[in-house]
Amino acid sequence: MSNRDLFPPIEPFETGRLERDPPHRLYWEQSGRPDGQPVVFLHGGPGAGASPEHRRFFDPAHYRIIVFDQRGAGRSNPLGELSANTTPHLIADIEALRERLGVERWLVFGGSWGSTLAIAYAEAHPERVTGLVLRGIFLCRKKEIDWFLYGMRWIFPEIWRRFAEGVPEAERGDLLGAYHRRLVDPDPEVHMPAARAWSTYEGACSTLRPSPETVAAFGEDTMALGLARIEAHYFKNGIFLEDGALLANVERMRRIPGTIVQGRYDVVCPIATADEFARAWPEADYVIVPDAGHSAMEPGIRRALVAATERFKAPG
Repeated sequence: MSNRDLFPPIEPFETGRLERDPPHRLYWEQSGRPDGQPVVFLHGGPGAGASPEHRRFFDPAHYRIIVFDQRGAGRSNPLGELSANTTPHLIADIEALRERLGVERWLVFGGSWGSTLAIAYAEAHPERVTGLVLRGIFLCRKKEIDWFLYGMRWIFPEIWRRFAEGVPEAERGDLLGAYHRRLVDPDPEVHMPAARAWSTYEGACSTLRPSPETVAAFGEDTMALGLARIEAHYFKNGIFLEDGALLANVERMRRIPGTIVQGRYDVVCPIATADEFARAWPEADYVIVPDAGHSAMEPGIRRALVAATERFKAPG
């Protein structure tokens, strides 16, 4: 998959660790222009972690690009750690990182679960957000979680079948419970097969066209364990918020300028959710990409996200 629509690869000019509730130590990095317009990237999952490609959505000659891995994800440690890992904890982490880096206000960019967390953060701290760039809106309501666990089989039946067959037939009526039990088991012989099955299921359903590279990336051990274990943890606990709270509280962020980018054929986070959220936040630009699924790396999604970060450039 070509990434020619993105800015050229860059390396961070600074990296560090943010000490939080023990045992959590969060990886963070800064790249681009040290005195540039601050933007923070919120990765998906929860638990997927960020990658070097994520720096490339932003013009490094303009933006001070801040990327970090959320609790238990990617380069943060311990990998897959579930203690003190809730949505309110993650919101507090974003604020702690902002203060640590001396940022007054910043552009917030997030897709999929990153959109969830961006919305939650903006509703909690609207005064700190200059704008929002959101992709693949996921409000983590029960009906959306049920769709992920069971509904996607209507589009990807053979892929869902492999996912369901990762647990015994007698347990398939509660896939979340069955997978959660295995994913929290301390034995790698138990949790790693479950993690790979869960993560590759999501990866295989994430693109409009088949992408073996995406599936392979989702099957890599660090990605699979962080993504599957933390997703199951958040899904089982209703993301530690009241069902529908993000939509109910949208008034708190209505004055923040924003762009929503949504793939028409996004199966992981169906467009009906983005449509509902866009109607509740009519001030935002709502961009439907007609030939894309869920992944941020699909060509039309990439172009729309880069166009959005270009529009959000502050003068000077």
